[in-house]
Amino acid sequence: MSTQRSILLVINPTRPAATDAARLLAEDFLSSGFNVFVTIEIAITGVKLLQQKDLADCEIAVVLGGDGTMLRGAEAVRGTQIPLLGINLGHVGFLAEIERPSLEEIAAVIKAKKYIRETRMVVQYEVHRSGKEVAIGWALNEVTIERGANGMLQLFVQIDGRPLSRWGCDGLICSTPTGSTAYAFSAGGPVVWPEVEALVLLPISAHALFAKPMVVSPQSEIVVDLESDGAILLGDSLRSFPLKRGDRVTVTKDSQAVALAHLNESVFTDRLVAKFKLPVEGWRGE
Repeated sequence: MSTQRSILLVINPTRPAATDAARLLAEDFLSSGFNVFVTIEIAITGVKLLQQKDLADCEIAVVLGGDGTMLRGAEAVRGTQIPLLGINLGHVGFLAEIERPSLEEIAAVIKAKKYIRETRMVVQYEVHRSGKEVAIGWALNEVTIERGANGMLQLFVQIDGRPLSRWGCDGLICSTPTGSTAYAFSAGGPVVWPEVEALVLLPISAHALFAKPMVVSPQSEIVVDLESDGAILLGDSLRSFPLKRGDRVTVTKDSQAVALAHLNESVFTDRLVAKFKLPVEGWRGE
């Protein structure tokens, strides 16, 4: 392991603000003697394209983009303890800093190692076909089973070895607390504070008398049997696997977690208020 300090930059190359900020941060850290790695080829002098062996030396990953870029950052540091520091460069998200800090502030906090760490729960999925494991993966936000070009899906859902329901539906979402404010929220699921360890399970447009969102124990095992063709499994919309009739999908809490970093103490309530512009003036005294 090198004694030279190293950081990783995860950049959304389609956002000029992200590439401009990355260039300035890289210049700052390089002038301070850091190694600076990036996950994609980008025209910034002095940075190096990340190799798997370099991850052992990286102490933090600075993510320049939105929540989607954060998910790609999580994929890059999978299996390590490297925290992701998300910098808000556009719309307010739930994973990046609420306020946009100056680049000088970001660099100073990282150099002094004064950032605050938190961990986020991750889910894993397995797909079995004819008794054999054919796919395995993970998600920070959610695992979804969605219909393809065909009609409605027929899903048989079981929890902890007991049958729950059969649904004719457009799909099924199994979300982490982090993902409860993403796709699951759009589908009518509850907002779950990230400190709460739980699984959120909800069908999409189910034809059923009971099709409510459910908050499930993180120790539970969710099993979904495919009783129709034409489905696809997605992990964070980044990892996909085509499903067939007869496949069994199992979703559980993963043994690994994802680490996030913040420049200051972060309160999820403030993120919720900022994201949805909630009317707090009447009772908050502001």
